[in-house]
Amino acid sequence: MLLFSIMKVALYNEFQGPISIANVIDPNPSESGVVIKVEASGLCLSDWHGWMGHDRDIVLPHVPGHEFSGTIMTVGKSVKNWNEGQRVTVPFVGGCGSCSYCLSGNQQVCDHQFQPGFTAWGSFAEYVAIDYADINLVELPPDMNFLEAAGLGCRFITAYRGVREQGKLTSDQTIAIHGCGGVGLSAIQIAKGIGAKVIAIDISNEKCNLAKALGADYTINASTTNVVQAIKELSGGGVHVSMDALGHSVTCLNSINGLRKQGKHIQIGLMTRSHATPPIPMSLVVANELEILGSHGMQAHKYPEMFDFIKTSGIKLGKMITETISLEAVPIHLPKMHQYNSPGIKVINSF
Repeated sequence: MLLFSIMKVALYNEFQGPISIANVIDPNPSESGVVIKVEASGLCLSDWHGWMGHDRDIVLPHVPGHEFSGTIMTVGKSVKNWNEGQRVTVPFVGGCGSCSYCLSGNQQVCDHQFQPGFTAWGSFAEYVAIDYADINLVELPPDMNFLEAAGLGCRFITAYRGVREQGKLTSDQTIAIHGCGGVGLSAIQIAKGIGAKVIAIDISNEKCNLAKALGADYTINASTTNVVQAIKELSGGGVHVSMDALGHSVTCLNSINGLRKQGKHIQIGLMTRSHATPPIPMSLVVANELEILGSHGMQAHKYPEMFDFIKTSGIKLGKMITETISLEAVPIHLPKMHQYNSPGIKVINSF
């Protein structure tokens, strides 16, 4: 079945320009792709970075939105593994399936990445087209609803891979998480699921309180406290793993300086503009044998392992969702994403 009707989207024609609710033609799937009816879509700071013009892959006019869940409506001719009606989500980085990185199972760093909301129109729309469906789509567990799944594709999977695969956090270790937005809150729950001790840092008391409610053992308000000193006192000399979940030169530096010897710093927050080249204390990195690691999403084939972890750890994804909005509210909320200090994440669930 092909779609030829009109759908609503949130669209902008220039970076940092007005965002409007527009009517456009429904997408059709490529031979290797599908079209998904969007049931829920999270608002993420990465969408704001795109609207600001920080992402060079975006071609105007553009529809943002990259973390979502929905139902398959149409299937391309060469798609083998998917059918209409299946409930799915997708990583924010999709692999092409044929480059050397994809062939090694590392689609998250594919040479020819497909990124809804960046390299293609995204999920702030009634329907979204996804290419390379056979290697990028993920079927939702029966007991996971669309709202819960909407925050997986960027925030939760990035935190999961950062904590477990890159950080290799274990139950006898301590982790510091700098920034208690969606990625940070996800990382807190993942670290507690592993059994580690968690120190959460933010400048907002509300966010620190939510971090505590989600399992953080200690919280630090960075606006009133010497962060590095507090981390070292709470951890007995420094943490084993530290994550910058915000993307700021200060949080990056605090994260590295708060490590114990042979500790790991995980950079997840995007570093743009004046924060793109933070002052890394390389002498400390060498002397203390520190590891500096990036983490960029997660492969679709790793989702089943993550779903099992969520279930066995008793993680409640819905606890991070503090507000649901309509598509019509996107032009109000998206330009202000960098200003929000309110805890939790916003999800579009009305189109």
